Order: sequence, then structure tokens, then C-alpha cells
Amino acid sequence: MFKSNLFFFLVIGLIIACQSNQKEEETESEETTSYPTTGSIESLNPALANLIAPDAKIEILAEGFDWAEGPLWLPEQQAVIFSDIPPNTIYKWKEGEGKSVYLKPSGYTGEIARGGEVGSNGLLLNAKGELVLCQHGDRRMAKMNAPLDASKPEYITLAGEYDGKRFNSPNDATYHSNGDLYFTDPPYGLEKNMDDPAKEIDFQGVYRLGTDGVVTLLTEELSRPNGIAFSPDEKTLYVANSDPNRAIWMAFDVNEDGTISNGRVFFDATSMVDNNGLPDGMKVDEKGNIFATGPGGVLIFNPEGEHLGTIHTGQATANCGFGDDGSTLYLTADMYLMRVRLKTRG
Repeated sequence: MFKSNLFFFLVIGLIIACQSNQKEEETESEETTSYPTTGSIESLNPALANLIAPDAKIEILAEGFDWAEGPLWLPEQQAVIFSDIPPNTIYKWKEGEGKSVYLKPSGYTGEIARGGEVGSNGLLLNAKGELVLCQHGDRRMAKMNAPLDASKPEYITLAGEYDGKRFNSPNDATYHSNGDLYFTDPPYGLEKNMDDPAKEIDFQGVYRLGTDGVVTLLTEELSRPNGIAFSPDEKTLYVANSDPNRAIWMAFDVNEDGTISNGRVFFDATSMVDNNGLPDGMKVDEKGNIFATGPGGVLIFNPEGEHLGTIHTGQATANCGFGDDGSTLYLTADMYLMRVRLKTRG
């Protein structure tokens, strides 16, 4: 009886020890899973420490793209998708799985081969959880006619022209809570840019697509309107201007009828312009701080327009988007997909 009991306790002890070792190995594996890091965090104001840690790591998750843009978090899939514009492709990246093709073609569905930046650019979800795309090549705002978990290159046009003329190449967009879609229309998707003979509108506009299907021109004062975002209370609309001669972010009051007024320069980065980017995509956190891609990486502003600091990626950085639980910032920077953990949420 004694030997039997002793054997029983020895077996139990071995099982517990094995389980403990397995858990330790799993924990160690999780802790040692890492990605290459790059860049640095530059603080210009102590308030930045409330938004991002000074030693936050900028991780490189995937690479090898031509010009990555428009990162968008898909909550149900726990994955981020993003445009690679020249090859007309949207990729998906998921922890533990890496990158894969999500959608192709993404921005140009024509049969005649053409050059330039033909793919999709900005990506967003509408209130129904459908994928909405800024399509450079097809020169329209469109939505994918398929579920997010069964993506296929079939699209429905949401808006393709203004005043009977085709858009240049919708670039970035944001939804108002009432369902209106606001978007920018620079010439970057046209094969010959400003000199393209197919260009039908002689200005670069910011537009609103109302829930009634009517397209309204909000402003034509910007030479290269690009990134666009609302403040949390939706009383202010921010628009980036990616012109090296006037590299600015504008702020506009949003009127009750959905139009905008009182345009003013929110921040002027013209003197900062170098080879590492122009004002481009942006996102706003829950407290109204703006994370805006521009010279050097991602510039972080408080709602008053004070530059708190910069996430230096070392690359021309096109766009950013909040993901995971809202406290991760995904970045598309030239040929890379990156991320950095925040202390704030989107």
C-alpha cells in the first residue's frame, strides 16, 4: 500500500512539473517573440509622455512593399489591412500569420494597362462594417461588394464625379457620425499627375458625400489635399496639404449643414520638409490629439496645435491607424508596415 501511494504521488509530481515547465516555455516563447525595431521618439513637450512612452519601440512587422498606405484595423479578424498602391494590392497582416494578399486589384479595375499609382489609398469601414476604398485608378469612392472575411475585387461606386466631371483620384476619407463621407481628391493617382490629359477637374477639392447621395464641394483652396480627420466632437475637420511649398495642416469649423468654414492653418511644417515625408494621413485619439504623418515620421499635436513630439520612423511615412484595443498605432512607411504601442487610445 505504501509503495502504491508513493508511486501515485511521484506520478502526480511529474505531471505537475511537466505542466509547469510547459507554461514556463510558453511564457518564455511569448516574451522572446520580437520584431526588428527602428527609429526613435522625440519629445518636445513633457505632455507627450502621457501619450507615448519615451522608450516606446517602433516595430517593423512586414516589408517589401512599393508604397504602403491606409492601414485599417479589422476588429473581428484581429488583423490590419493596408494598400500597396503601385501594384494595385491590399495586404493583410495578422499576429502569428504575417502578411498575405487580401484584395487584388484594389484600385484600378480597367482592362487597359496603365502606369502610375493605380491602387487603393485610404481605407475605412462604414457604419455597416463594410470596406470603403479611395480608388486611385478608378477615380472614385467605392465599397467592396463582399464580406470582410470573404474579400473579393467586386466594387460598388459610392461617388465617381462632381458636377458631371470625374474626380482626380480620391486619396483619403473619414466618416461623420451621421453617415456623411468626407474625402480629399488630389491628382496623385493620375498617370501624369497635374499634366494628365484625362484630368477633368481643374482644382483639387475636399468633398462631402451626403447620405442622400449628393456630392458637395467643401473647399478648393488647397493645392494637394490629402489626409482628413474629425475632432472627437466633430466640430472641427482637419485636412493635410501635401505640397512641399505649403506643407500645412488646416482646421475648419464644421457647420450644422455639413459644410465647412473658417479655414485656418493648424500647423505649418513647410520649413521642416525634407526627404522623409510631407503632411499626409492622420488619426485623432479620444482626447483630440492628432497623430499626423509628415516630415520625419508621425508628428503628434495637441488640440491647440502645439507640436508635442515626433515618432521618427526613418522613412517617408504615408499614414497611420489605431488598432488592437485602440492603443496600438499601425504605420505605413514607404516599404514597411510598422507599429508602436501608445498610452492613449484612438
